[in-house]
Amino acid sequence: RERHRAKRRDGDREKKKRRKGRRRRASRAGEREDELQARHEKREAGRRKRAKNYQESEGRERDEEEQAQIKTGKTAKTKKNIKNEKTRKVEQEEGEAEERNAKGKKKHGSAKKEEKDEDGGKCAAKEKTQEVKKKKHKRKGADTLNSLSPEELEKLKEAVDERKKLIQGLRGKPWSMKKKLVTLRESQEFVEKYEGALGKGKGRKLYAYKVMMAKKWMKFQRDFENFKTACIPWEMKIKEIESHFGSSVASYFIFLRWMYGINMILFGLTFGLVMVPEALMGRPYGSIPRKTVPRAEEASAMDFAVLWDFGGYAQYSVLFYGYYNNQRAIGWLKFRMPLSYFLVGVGTVAYSYMVVIRTMARNANESGVGDDNSFNFSWKTFTSWDYLIGNPETADNKFASITTSFKEAILEEQESRKDDNIHLTRFLRVLANFLVLCCLAGSGYLIYFVVRRSQKFALDGLDTHTWWERNEVNMVMSLLGMFCPMLFDVISALENYHPRVALQWQLGRIFALFLGNLYTFIIALMDEINLKREEEKIVKFNITTWEASLYNSTVSENSTGPPITIQPADVPRGPCWETMVGQEFVRLIISDTMTTYITLLIGDFLRAVLVRFLNYCWCWDLEAGFPSYSEFDVSGNVLGLIFNQGMIWMGAFYAPCLPALNVLRLHVSMYLQCWAVMCCNVPQERVFKASGSNNFYMAMLLVILFLSTLPAIYTIVTIPPSFDCGPFSGKKRMFDVIQETLESDFPAWFSKVFSSASNPGLVLPFILLMVLAIYYLQSTSKSYKEANVELKKKLQTQNEENKKKNKRAALKAQMDLEEARKAASQTADSSQRLYHGKNRRNPPAPVREQGLPATRAPVPRNYHHGNHGAPGYLPGFPRQSEPRMHRVPSLQRH
Repeated sequence: RERHRAKRRDGDREKKKRRKGRRRRASRAGEREDELQARHEKREAGRRKRAKNYQESEGRERDEEEQAQIKTGKTAKTKKNIKNEKTRKVEQEEGEAEERNAKGKKKHGSAKKEEKDEDGGKCAAKEKTQEVKKKKHKRKGADTLNSLSPEELEKLKEAVDERKKLIQGLRGKPWSMKKKLVTLRESQEFVEKYEGALGKGKGRKLYAYKVMMAKKWMKFQRDFENFKTACIPWEMKIKEIESHFGSSVASYFIFLRWMYGINMILFGLTFGLVMVPEALMGRPYGSIPRKTVPRAEEASAMDFAVLWDFGGYAQYSVLFYGYYNNQRAIGWLKFRMPLSYFLVGVGTVAYSYMVVIRTMARNANESGVGDDNSFNFSWKTFTSWDYLIGNPETADNKFASITTSFKEAILEEQESRKDDNIHLTRFLRVLANFLVLCCLAGSGYLIYFVVRRSQKFALDGLDTHTWWERNEVNMVMSLLGMFCPMLFDVISALENYHPRVALQWQLGRIFALFLGNLYTFIIALMDEINLKREEEKIVKFNITTWEASLYNSTVSENSTGPPITIQPADVPRGPCWETMVGQEFVRLIISDTMTTYITLLIGDFLRAVLVRFLNYCWCWDLEAGFPSYSEFDVSGNVLGLIFNQGMIWMGAFYAPCLPALNVLRLHVSMYLQCWAVMCCNVPQERVFKASGSNNFYMAMLLVILFLSTLPAIYTIVTIPPSFDCGPFSGKKRMFDVIQETLESDFPAWFSKVFSSASNPGLVLPFILLMVLAIYYLQSTSKSYKEANVELKKKLQTQNEENKKKNKRAALKAQMDLEEARKAASQTADSSQRLYHGKNRRNPPAPVREQGLPATRAPVPRNYHHGNHGAPGYLPGFPRQSEPRMHRVPSLQRH
């Protein structure tokens, strides 16, 4: 009976709920009908107002037209009447369509049909709005905007602002990409259409003009930025190399491009202020002995072998020091040729110092903050890709760049966690340094031996020796520069350094090798200069005797006849040691360039071709084993650039053509090495980030600049110039041209001030003060850097402490939750046991009422003082009231 009663009650309750739902639906339908009627009434009221205003305006226009027709007697319709008729027809059609929709809505009384009618009304409203928009576009929107009321204009402004906000926050919307694009397009069209048209008259036109100019200015700025990026030489090539081979390989090409810019400036100075004035305003070829090939060398002056060694006509040209005349002013401009030659030589070195030091300071300022490696992999994973990329080639480069950056980050993480045997590592590093020192000593002795042999060959005469014996010094230095870095690379595998530190050690060792070779070559060259000076004394004595005998013979034969004219090619001349030094440096640079290009073609290209095409028919895998594809040698190529530039600085004073040759070499090297890297090389096995390598390159370049200017300064200051060649011939020292210019072209007081300022008593304290200032600035910058590092460490430790605190709090909360769950389960078990002990049977199943939560028997509680020890509650939280339970009335209470 109780079950039947419960079923009846449940059925009654369900019936009551159904009745309530019907009543609610009916009330909702009635509310919807009222809302629709209210909207319809509002629309009709607005239309009536518009129609009244429109009729009033039409009446005024008709009265004016009728008066005009009465006056003129014309009854033809004007354009305004035609427009008015069209607008009337459109409004009539709209009114008829709305009346039909209203009648259809009144006929259908059910709620479902009303919803369908609403949807149809919305679709019709959308179609009407689209038609109205089209008509507004045709009439340019002028009449409609002028006819809007102030309230409607405010609503339109609000709609424009809302669309702008939607455009700004569209990225954060959880929509599909298609929906975002459609919404963005519609919003932009709406804003473009109504934003500038909200004003009136001239203000509207001015606003539209401002918007248009702002958009054009933004587009111009974007295009100009792209243009500036495109104007940077080889920027896209270097970016492509960096994306595939890492920043260490790209740093070499960036350094090469920087060297190219420096040499362009040096070439512009020497070419514009030395070579061109002498070629245009100086004496022509064949006018004086220093500008004429000797009679004994005319037969072979155009041979390829002679020109390849920069002899013959190349030696007696503007390419070398000996061609320039010591005439103080040349041409109609009265150009001071000796002064310009000296100042250009000094200015190129000063400019190089300034640029190198400034670049080092800029790099130190950029890298002084340091890299933040916290959450490195998370940043790279979630923020590396650029979603604005639209070019497939750019996307491929970006993909390769992200992959390379991950390799660099993985290597940095592995190196930071590496732990090796310190004693074994120290022993291997000492052994590697000992082997490197042996190689350096052997290369220095070999160069000294070869230079001494070449001096003997020069005394015997170069015509009696072979091509190898004549170019033995240059070829040996080039071969040592090619094979010794490979040997150093093999030895560096014993040291187990970080790749970045290993690169710096490799650069330092190759730097010591090249520096030792270069200074051995300079010492041998100084010996040859001394021999040339001894020969010059003998030639000078012979020339005086030759001139005396020639004068005596002409006077004894015929004292009244015309003087004998002697051809410049027949006049004896000195050896001109300055031209000899310039020729040696030019030959050395040419041989080094040819060795580099041949190494690229044979060592990289042919090796890659053999591995690529012989791998199918070989016994083992050539790509994975020996010989495999070659890697790009960063250290060897960087040091080759640095020492090539050092030879340019050292020899440019005696051979003004050297900057031009170096510009040509660097230009060809950029294209050839970019092609070789992308086609013939593979990325390194251990790709590392070269963050501080560029500044290390600059430091070595500054050292080689200082060491290369020392021999040039020594020769300028101590060795007297040749007596019959060069712009400083006839002077005791080359810098005497400055004193000569001050005495002849400036007032006497200026020369006195300059001579007193150049006194060593003032120069040495000034140099000492500069050194102290540099030391002070360096020490302060070092202290600032250390302070930044300490502050960064403190921030990292504070961050770690915060992480630990949060972790402890989370663990404590988790333990408290587990204890609370255990306590709740224990209380539930105890209550079940108590129930079984009293009734000795299973408890009845909880009765679930329709729409009500499940019920359960009340749990016995032991109330204590406070919250501690109360089962089912978290410690440390206030006691909450027990939620009210809905129970079935027929259920027995226990």
